[in-house]
Amino acid sequence: MSDSANDEFVSAELGRLRDSIDNIDAAVIHMLAERFKCTQQVGHLKAAHKLPPADPAREARQITRLRELAENAKLDPAFAEKFLNFIIAEVIRHHETIARA
Repeated sequence: MSDSANDEFVSAELGRLRDSIDNIDAAVIHMLAERFKCTQQVGHLKAAHKLPPADPAREARQITRLRELAENAKLDPAFAEKFLNFIIAEVIRHHETIARA
């Protein structure tokens, strides 16, 4: 394969892979938006019943569950845990805001 043909192949392959990444990123954002819609409802329910914004036992179960899912998907479980902890912190922040309202 000549250098120009190889460059065209690499460019086309990069474009194809990047299009897939862009589609996956869009799906992740939409899934996160749906998740936060559900957690907002949880926040309102907790506030209405004077429940605490955080639920450490549930969070620990979710982390264990997500780490197992990550391992099965060949994803670094530590990364999955960091990702979930970031989401949990944001959810708790939302719940605290709802509870103050």
